Amino acid sequence: RSSDLSRTLDEMWSLSFRRLGVPFFEAGNTCLAHVRWNSGLPAVRTQLQAELASIRDAGTFKVERVITSKQAASIGVEGRSSQVLNFCANNYLGLSAHPEVIEAGKDALDQYGAGLSSVRFICGTQDIHIDLERKISKFHDREDSILYASCFDANAGIFEALIGPEDALMSDELNHASIIDGIRLCKGQKHRYKHRDMKDLKEKLEEVKGARRKLIVTDGVFSMDGNVAPLKKICDLADEYGALVFVDDCHGTGFLGETGRGTEEFLGVSGRVHIINSTLGKAMGGAAGGYTTGPKELIGLLRQRSRPYLFSNSLPPPVVAQASKVFDLLMTSSELPKKVVANTERFRKRMTDAGFTIAGDNHPISPVMLGDERLALEMADEMLEMGIFVIGFSFPVVPRQSSHSRPTERRPFPR
Repeated sequence: RSSDLSRTLDEMWSLSFRRLGVPFFEAGNTCLAHVRWNSGLPAVRTQLQAELASIRDAGTFKVERVITSKQAASIGVEGRSSQVLNFCANNYLGLSAHPEVIEAGKDALDQYGAGLSSVRFICGTQDIHIDLERKISKFHDREDSILYASCFDANAGIFEALIGPEDALMSDELNHASIIDGIRLCKGQKHRYKHRDMKDLKEKLEEVKGARRKLIVTDGVFSMDGNVAPLKKICDLADEYGALVFVDDCHGTGFLGETGRGTEEFLGVSGRVHIINSTLGKAMGGAAGGYTTGPKELIGLLRQRSRPYLFSNSLPPPVVAQASKVFDLLMTSSELPKKVVANTERFRKRMTDAGFTIAGDNHPISPVMLGDERLALEMADEMLEMGIFVIGFSFPVVPRQSSHSRPTERRPFPR
């Protein structure tokens, strides 16, 4: 019976591999799939284990805390019986669990389904996608907009499509990782200028003044330290050298500026930035999604050539509807951004009065600078025991010797 069972299994395996088109060999009663075992894997495992061990030994190993509730000012954390104060999310306006935002998502789920199972240009564009893109354009006072699965994708898709070998771009040395990765994909001349250093930027512009297109690339707000790009000076240099200005405004859209229009409104240069990339995953509902907004010709080109747009599924309808509801709320009232300003000023003052060094430019991101990686992580753990959720930031998220915990002020906190 054992031999009969063995032959039966051999026949089943043989038939399965034939149907899959996989070569096989028969040796006695044993069918051997033509699988080549790679002897390199054990060596790689050993190398990676050693690398992980070195991170642990340095005290910088990152552990993901598990939240058991909605994103809010107070949250449940796995392993704790009571809720803790959340000083860490990018839920700047407190809208991630807003009743109207949740209801909009539920309604869209019923009407439009869970997803499109398609990219936009095949059969993945619904009327709510078009409506949201129009709202984004209206909110930023731009000609057109295009949605992405994330702002990381928006940054990955724009530079390769816009900047060719005869073009040049100048990027701040502390720009977000997604900008850096996106720039790597383009074939243009790439220059990195010192952080917020306009003298160095001017020198780089002088070097490339013969380029066909010149693009200055900067974060609006540099998220690790909460400092703001000097957009007025950047725009002045762009005018002088005939360059375009690109701003990633993920940490400005929705709450920075009097009406939440972002860094350009905050600094009084509305309309002077040519291209804005931003996210729907922070202040604007907190779910997912990103976008580019700017000249209609650029948006048209991105629909034709931006690879993350062309090869990624459309944003799910509930996410689209939730973000759309947030834009509605912000375009009818500016009370939420004003509350963020008040909370930010209060927190920064009280922390400074207590003797802490707080970095940044009066932005809700209020980094508590500690300068020691292990200390930053240990302090965050001790804060959790005291009922306050913060995370210690260390290399490679921030430069070495710049470790800190990064509280983020948001609207929901009462005085």
